[in-house]
Amino acid sequence: MMLGISRTVIISCAGMGSRLGFGCTKALVEVEGKSLLARHLELLAGVEDVRVVVGYQSERVMEEAKKYRSDVKFVFNHRYRETKTGVSVSLAAQGARDYVMTLDGDILVHPQDMEKALSCAHEFVSGGVPASDDPWMLQTYVENGREFVSAFSKEDGAYEWNGITQMASGKMQHGTGHVFQMAEPHLPLPFLELRTREIDTANDYERAVRWVKNGFADK
Repeated sequence: MMLGISRTVIISCAGMGSRLGFGCTKALVEVEGKSLLARHLELLAGVEDVRVVVGYQSERVMEEAKKYRSDVKFVFNHRYRETKTGVSVSLAAQGARDYVMTLDGDILVHPQDMEKALSCAHEFVSGGVPASDDPWMLQTYVENGREFVSAFSKEDGAYEWNGITQMASGKMQHGTGHVFQMAEPHLPLPFLELRTREIDTANDYERAVRWVKNGFADK
């Protein structure tokens, strides 16, 4: 795996996951016998600096992470009930390496596409084919053969925003809302298409299970 740059990967796992209704933070939700957090950590085996932000059910999340890596750095978001992922990322980005890549604890990433993201040695905003119940969308344009993200939108866009972005760490240390709101002031940014499935609702979960059972095939 080509890691390419000095990078910190931050996995946001502080939320309560109340909308899904499984009684646990979404990072602990299992798909085909393996938690979403475990799947992330397995795909990040070649990354030295991985930080997991915890809040709700923090002890359970830390216990799960330690099953797969003994060197994960844990960062506490004690205000997880009232804050969004931007705050979690900004807490974990303190003292980060040159670049920060963000991952939400409630998504599945195609294994080949995680490798693709980790091989990327520049800033990007990622998205893919719309596949969840209530997505934020990415508006993009092409210039000189490269695609760029120009805006985030609830109304329309070519791709679904999946919460994965990579930016210089100095840009990631002052978040107050969502991660996409941290990226917005720096748009346009290069677009990176990644196949993912977000799990925010029961329907999302069912689609994610089918995706894994089908070997991460789209259909």
